[in-house]
Amino acid sequence: MASHAYVLINVEIGAEGDVVKQLEANEGVKEAWVVYGVYDIVAKVEAENTDKLKEVISDNIRRLDGVRNTLTLIPIEGFEKKRQG
Repeated sequence: MASHAYVLINVEIGAEGDVVKQLEANEGVKEAWVVYGVYDIVAKVEAENTDKLKEVISDNIRRLDGVRNTLTLIPIEGFEKKRQG
């Protein structure tokens, strides 16, 4: 079963666009959004297992140019509604 996480990312001032482009190039990152609030970017990460998930987050996202810090949220229970149409 695939694992996923949401990573909240703070970046250097003005680096949002560059970081989103770097995230887009990462195979494990399925979505990335610049947001308002305490964090600058929210990314959805998916991997085949938790070890790969850790690798994507620790070895890739946290080491990107412009990233200051991250907070990782790993869901344990819930649902996802599929879009219709």
